Amino acid sequence: MENLYLELFNRQKNNQFKVGNTTYKERLKKLKSLRYAVEVTYKQKIREALYNDFKKPELEVDLTEIYPVVSEIKYVSANLKSWMKRQKVETPMALLGSSSWVTYEPKGVCLIISPWNFPFNLTFGPLVSAIAAGNTVILKPSEMTPNSSKVMAEIVKAIFTEDEVALVEGAVETSKALLQLPFNHIFFTGSPAVGKIVMKAAATHLSSVTLELGGKSPTIVDKTANINQAARKIAWGKFLNNGQICVSPDYILIDETVKSDFISAFKKHLNEFYTEEIEQSSDYSRVVNDKHFDRLVNHIENARQCNASIEIGGVSNKTENFIEPTVISNLPEEASLLQEEIFGPILPIKTYGNLEAAIAYINSKEKPLALYIYSKSKSHINYVIKNTRAGTTAINNNVLQYSNHHLPFGGSNNSGIGKSHGFYGFEAFSNRRAVLKQHTKGATEFLFPPYTKLKQKLVDWTIKWF
Repeated sequence: MENLYLELFNRQKNNQFKVGNTTYKERLKKLKSLRYAVEVTYKQKIREALYNDFKKPELEVDLTEIYPVVSEIKYVSANLKSWMKRQKVETPMALLGSSSWVTYEPKGVCLIISPWNFPFNLTFGPLVSAIAAGNTVILKPSEMTPNSSKVMAEIVKAIFTEDEVALVEGAVETSKALLQLPFNHIFFTGSPAVGKIVMKAAATHLSSVTLELGGKSPTIVDKTANINQAARKIAWGKFLNNGQICVSPDYILIDETVKSDFISAFKKHLNEFYTEEIEQSSDYSRVVNDKHFDRLVNHIENARQCNASIEIGGVSNKTENFIEPTVISNLPEEASLLQEEIFGPILPIKTYGNLEAAIAYINSKEKPLALYIYSKSKSHINYVIKNTRAGTTAINNNVLQYSNHHLPFGGSNNSGIGKSHGFYGFEAFSNRRAVLKQHTKGATEFLFPPYTKLKQKLVDWTIKWF
């Protein structure tokens, strides 16, 4: 099997310059084909695959899987022509007689390893950037969503030849085998723990990487916030896709004076979203598999053992991989819910007495992928932003920052390396190549050896004035 991957890699390597030299119109044609496949030809198959993988509602599929890919293609298509043009830069007087520019060239043969929580979005989103930049690509989707992987394989095979874009299915051993190959760039979306493995493998070949990771994204709710609106938006952002989102609010830090009002409002909005008989709701997804179900149930049991307060939910059904939307407060710091990224429908609430204490708590952890602030106070908002570090931030909302193509998306250190989306995705899959062209005999030629006193004076003069 490893020989097959090497053969595939070599085919793409041999084809990289043909693909890399494609014109704007040729790349645009590929993007249009991908868009039509996702938006029209395979739309219903995509919906069915995601329902079969974890009972994802059709509207959520359209909103979080189909729309992000289609909108990314639209945005890239509208801007690609200008991105591909050489970017003129200034040339200093000391290099008189020459001109300079930057050109974005393809990195070459790329590997995209995508996760299971948004299989189409997080596989085809980076692929759009890679195609736009003129690369050849091997895709490795997650084995945890086999129905989605099967449809993606059909789409890729229908549009591309294997020496340009190929999709490889398989489990961990497949990823390990692929990571042994000398890719020019690796784009990985997943956990920080696996991200370290990917980065270590990439270092063997000095491959560049984009790591879209995760972590514990905090959500601050201060006493000036509109509590009803904050509860409504957080309930939506937390339980969308059953909480299996890298930018989902991981835990709440709330002013102790408004905690009870927040929980009451939160419960009201959950009933509005899913009805009180939530297990029968067709609008609520399921945990992806038994392994993750057991992991999340263990979190709830650990909270019970720690004598925490289960404010909402806590009910689960293993036969359906169903976990009720759950809100837990009064957790001790050693509780697993406060130590590990949750990635599921469980929301811990932690109170604070003053904003400085909340910020100190956030800064005691790794830098998060997202940080959310609910407040009417400009001074509070500015204070939080200036005194914390995070990959992304939304104010008085959550999750939506991911959807703005004009914003770079990505983490910082433990939550990620590099950025994606829009131009930032195109840039991630490109090498900024510096070019200087000499037009006439340059001034620097007067400084070639042998070094004389006159030349020393010219150097002194250059240092002083240029």
